[in-house]
Amino acid sequence: MAENETHDSLLNALALALVDHPRASLQELACAVGVSKATLYRFSRTRESLISTLRLHSIKAYKRAVQNANLDTAAPVDGIRALLENYYSNKELTVFLIHYWHPEIDGNDDCLASQEILDAFFLRGQQEGFFRIDISAVTMSECCHGLFFSLVDAERRGRVPRTKIISIIETMLLQGCTAAKK
Repeated sequence: MAENETHDSLLNALALALVDHPRASLQELACAVGVSKATLYRFSRTRESLISTLRLHSIKAYKRAVQNANLDTAAPVDGIRALLENYYSNKELTVFLIHYWHPEIDGNDDCLASQEILDAFFLRGQQEGFFRIDISAVTMSECCHGLFFSLVDAERRGRVPRTKIISIIETMLLQGCTAAKK
């Protein structure tokens, strides 16, 4: 495994461990993800620093997910699928953000840029006649994030099947946002 993949995998595991064990010490978190305390200390020396690192890592992962979906050129169906698959590849970070996201602290330029790309994707889809126009593009973006966050959390709690989550969100978005055919 490449060093960046190992780094990302460890951060994803730590994100989930913090959610599963919110009061755990760094030693307990290290044990939960199968690394030594010294390895964890290379990432962070305090829980607060680790949480901050994970929030920044999460924001960057979401930015990459949006960028790699090629929403500026992708057909609406392909764009939605690519975005959801990219988001889902870091679902641990989604679970982490549900518990540790603070928009007043974390709302930065990367967040705004990713949000603008998604808004522009839905607007372009409306202009091309694919998405309905009685719901704003911004609202569709929020629905996309809301569905993803809530269903990833529901999956974690065992309420929705893991194998269906992307297709469920895709169906809800596309059938709920698709313009009526004439």
